[in-house]
Parts: sequence; C-alpha cells; structure tokens
Amino acid sequence: MKNRAFLSGDAVKVSFFVRNAKLIMDEECYFFLMASMRKMRMNIPLSYTLEFFQSLFRKDIIEGSGIENGIINFLVFRNTDGVTLSKSSVSYYYEVLEMSDVLAIHERPLELDLIKEINVNNNLLSNIRVHSAENIYGEIYAQENDLDDVIFLNPNKRIARASSGNLLFLEGNVIKIPKQAEGAYISPLMENFVTFLHKNNLADIQEHEIIAFESQKAEEILLISDEKGIFSVGKIRNKTFENIRFSELVKSWRESF
Repeated sequence: MKNRAFLSGDAVKVSFFVRNAKLIMDEECYFFLMASMRKMRMNIPLSYTLEFFQSLFRKDIIEGSGIENGIINFLVFRNTDGVTLSKSSVSYYYEVLEMSDVLAIHERPLELDLIKEINVNNNLLSNIRVHSAENIYGEIYAQENDLDDVIFLNPNKRIARASSGNLLFLEGNVIKIPKQAEGAYISPLMENFVTFLHKNNLADIQEHEIIAFESQKAEEILLISDEKGIFSVGKIRNKTFENIRFSELVKSWRESF
C-alpha cells in the first residue's frame, strides 16, 4: 500500500499532552484532530472515539513506556485502498517528545527574526498542521542564520506565526495574538492558556492584525508550540525582551491543573 504521507504529504498532525502520567486537554486535542481530518476530507473511522485515544495513549505510552510528561505528536495519513481518496482508509503514526513539564516555559529564551523571502497562506488549511514546505524552508533558514525560529508573514505582510507555533505579544496588560484568519495555527494548548487568563482576568486577550514592526514594540513575547512546548522569545534582531510577566502567567496556569 502506498504511503501518501510520504509520497504526497497527505496527512494531518495533532498533539496530545501527558502531564504527571495523565492526559490533559484530551477532549480539545481530540476534537481538533477530528476537525483537521474533516478539513482534509479524510474518512474518519468509527473507532476513532475519544475513549479509543485515551486507552491507546494510556496503554502504550503512560503504562507501556512509563512516560509521565511529554508531547505526543500524532499523525494520521490517508491510504490508497478506496475507490476515491475520500473513501480511502487512514492509518496513524505517533512519536513522543519527553520533557519535564509540558506546561513549563523552556529555560533558554529563543532568538527569532522575520523572514521576507516567503510567506504563509491564510486560508482554511493554513490553520491546521498539514505538510508545509514553508516550515521546512524556515527551519533551514533559521539554522543557517544562527536563529531558533523564524516569524512568517502572510501575503498582506502581517505576522502569521512562527514555523513551530503561535506568537503572543505582551504590552502592558494586553496580550495580542494574530488572528487565525491571518494564518495562525489553531492551537489547543494556546487556547487553553488564553482562556484561563481571560476567565481569571489576568490579562486582556485581543486577536489582532499585527504588522511586522509591532514585534519590536512588545515588552515580552511567548511562543506556544503544540509540537515542541512553550518558549519565551529573548531577541528579535537588536531588540531584547524580558520574560517576567509571561513567566508569572504561565506559572498560574500550570498551577490550575
């Protein structure tokens, strides 16, 4: 059977999170997986219930591999056994990135820069994690320029996201986030964080159209990657950023679990 993930990039990826030997945010991640598969017109098996994934990860990862904290990067890809592609069955593959706490900010701040050579789209499929040549280009560009990641703009020259996740810009008590319509990822991890802040009146969350220059105006910047975890941004070009307020906010969020 031909592997369409390998041959055509015909796959979607969603992350699940294990913390203290328990799945957290599993419902949000599950519903995001179902929505991503529907957007890619995949044939969703009847067996793909929330309980199926809870049991799979508990048996194979938490109990089977003894992993207590980490990110499960789960890939679903289309097979070639149907009369049409939309009728074809699907298979899955997953990898686990172990870490001490999926809800903690990584110790080392990141250095980012804007990339101008290419941009990312802002359509229906830009918000889910599908094959992205732009991400590969951005990752190589970052490595060649001694950066940790790059900031992508959309065709309107506004900030969309980083190659690995979403950006949050803090100014005073306001956290600005690029809109999904701008090309930002749908992120269960980020949505859980900003919902917590909003419910507890810890910050004013605003979705915005953000021009490139505004990255230099922010006091602090956070990068939330469902795939890799949570990072503070320490530097963009010659501008350095603090990580005091975001550290406090993430700590409060972490303690709420």
